[in-house]
Amino acid sequence: MKEILNTSFHGRTMGHSLACKFSNTKARLDRFLLTPVLFGTDPAEKFDLIWKRAQKCPTFLCALPRKEGYEFFVGQWSGAELHFTSLINIQTQGEAAASQLILYHYPELQKEKGIVLMTAEMDSKFLNVSEAQCIASQVQLFYATDRSETFGLVETFNHRPNEFKYMSVIAELEQSGLGRELTVKLD
Repeated sequence: MKEILNTSFHGRTMGHSLACKFSNTKARLDRFLLTPVLFGTDPAEKFDLIWKRAQKCPTFLCALPRKEGYEFFVGQWSGAELHFTSLINIQTQGEAAASQLILYHYPELQKEKGIVLMTAEMDSKFLNVSEAQCIASQVQLFYATDRSETFGLVETFNHRPNEFKYMSVIAELEQSGLGRELTVKLD
């Protein structure tokens, strides 16, 4: 992402009438305004590369640092949405496993403004904003890279799964520095 922000919704500047239309009660509006969100933008050309690669390789694995090692999340593209579910949930629940993070991409401004907007919906029982940000940043790391070895991991996962090495994802993540702040918080 050109910029991924970890912040609360900027609705505090909404006009009163818009706020009233959005919610009939102050409590519901306050709860909405205090909900952490994740959003960002991709430059149009970077999103084009991600999109082209996602068509050929619609599934991948991201690693999230945890206190005792890493937790893997499987990402699956569905149109302009990217759904992530922890690997352990997929292994235990199969197709019934719910998405714990969904990245929504909005290409409507791509031609006019040269950007693609992204928002995220996350299950706060499983992920916090920093963890969701780490996973979202890995989409850039693996799908928008110039390094053929890095995108090669995505290709191997999709087209030669018997050759795929989980530890390669962790090595790439550690080399990039993504998730380092999560590791520091865990210590």
